[in-house]
Amino acid sequence: MKRLLSYIYPVTKTITSKFSGELEITWYNGKKHLNSENANYSYGSLQRILKFGLEKIQFKKVNSILVLGMGGGSVIETLRTDFKYTKDIEAVELDPVIVEIAKTEFGITENKHQKIHCTDAFNFVKTNTKPFDLIIIDLYIDLDVPDKFLSTTFWDHVLSSKSSKGSILFNASVKSSNATKIETLVQYLKTKVFKVDVYDKVNNTNTVIIASGL
Repeated sequence: MKRLLSYIYPVTKTITSKFSGELEITWYNGKKHLNSENANYSYGSLQRILKFGLEKIQFKKVNSILVLGMGGGSVIETLRTDFKYTKDIEAVELDPVIVEIAKTEFGITENKHQKIHCTDAFNFVKTNTKPFDLIIIDLYIDLDVPDKFLSTTFWDHVLSSKSSKGSILFNASVKSSNATKIETLVQYLKTKVFKVDVYDKVNNTNTVIIASGL
């Protein structure tokens, strides 16, 4: 019934999280979305932005994926459905409320090829010893990427978590005010013998960075 009604007007319910503030689960035009106060967290514009980046990845070489910032799990749905990816995915999400939303509202659960870590992404990569062929980074609080995820310390840990010929897909920014920080990060990645591609205004909003081994 909610799906049918959503073609007439949005149907929304609100859930409060201490990490993410007010979250809205909204049926709109027959599809369910997860939104924060000012941003789409999953299954809307964010899904299109990450799909744009994923279309540039050679999945034949990808046997394991790490998702930092799972949200409602739309990137996992995209990988499984649009790219027919059946191999291992590990996802990291700080907010237990969002982990529960991903499970109950969007059917994103653990199985033998899918593991979910409810923890801080910085701490995860700091202690991780397993290499991944693709690391997807989508770490926002509303419209902001916390500064610690733009730091060289964090990125050194990310690079250590990447397999030798693997790739990194980073949903880097939605704010033009972060341009200097993003450029600094891009230049740093280039010193690590990476091919770095930067795509501005993806879906008319976000900067997406793809870094891959040469």
